[in-house]
Amino acid sequence: MCRTKPPFFLLIFLTTALSTLFAPSESSTETFVFGGCSQLKYSPGSPYESGVNSLLTSFVNSAMFSTFNKYTIPATGGAPNLYGLFQCRGDLGNDACSRCVARAVSQLGTLCTDSCGGALQLEGCLVKYDNTSFLGVEDKTVVVKKCGPAVGYDSDAMSRRDGVLDYMSANSGAGAGGLYRVGGSGNIQGVAQCVGDLSQSECQDCLSDAIQRLKTDCGPASWGDVYLAKCYARFSEGGSHSHGGKDDNSNDDEIEKTLAILIGLIAGVGLLIVFLSFLRKLCESDKGGK
Repeated sequence: MCRTKPPFFLLIFLTTALSTLFAPSESSTETFVFGGCSQLKYSPGSPYESGVNSLLTSFVNSAMFSTFNKYTIPATGGAPNLYGLFQCRGDLGNDACSRCVARAVSQLGTLCTDSCGGALQLEGCLVKYDNTSFLGVEDKTVVVKKCGPAVGYDSDAMSRRDGVLDYMSANSGAGAGGLYRVGGSGNIQGVAQCVGDLSQSECQDCLSDAIQRLKTDCGPASWGDVYLAKCYARFSEGGSHSHGGKDDNSNDDEIEKTLAILIGLIAGVGLLIVFLSFLRKLCESDKGGK
């Protein structure tokens, strides 16, 4: 029942597989970006399950009035402490934020059933909880890195892109709700944001790392996304990978299909393990009968 506190593990291989299902397009606030669960499970009906349900409900209720909040639920009934936060993209109003968080909470419940920790990032919001404290802890682990197709080297375009990224890095900070920065030069647009539990200096450090990775790894690409555990930075050229998500539900079906594929993959792996275990026992039985 989550009595131990192992490190929180995101299922990065699932993140990568799912991200390929979404071609670069005009974003919806509810488009799936990444998600993952801790390996440790809690017992259904346990005090920890009650804490998780209470926490996720608090996310949805608080998102009606705020774009960021963090929580610590003290240990009860033998369960460990529970930590969590949600955050919406800085340009979203309360209505769009609350809808995004509600969608993320619903998907997280499906993705991470009985998991002691889980995280889900949609285009417009992030929700996360765990039994190991991550609040106020800087984490520059690369969660998602995607680069668009190369468009050929253009010194002027590269200079403008680097100027946009440098502007966002220089103006980083954490303020209330995590500072949201948008920059643009000509047809090049950029956006960056830290999770709101970081200090200004931690946010600066995180965004500097994310932006440097964009410059180094994405080169002359038409767009690039780098999500670290506590911040992200993105750019696009000529609207090829818009970051200003529309407040609509046009991608709901695509999200549901993606989650169905994910659940199917997990179920398939489980069945394969059971089948292989059955074959091994059958072989051992045959050997024992000889």
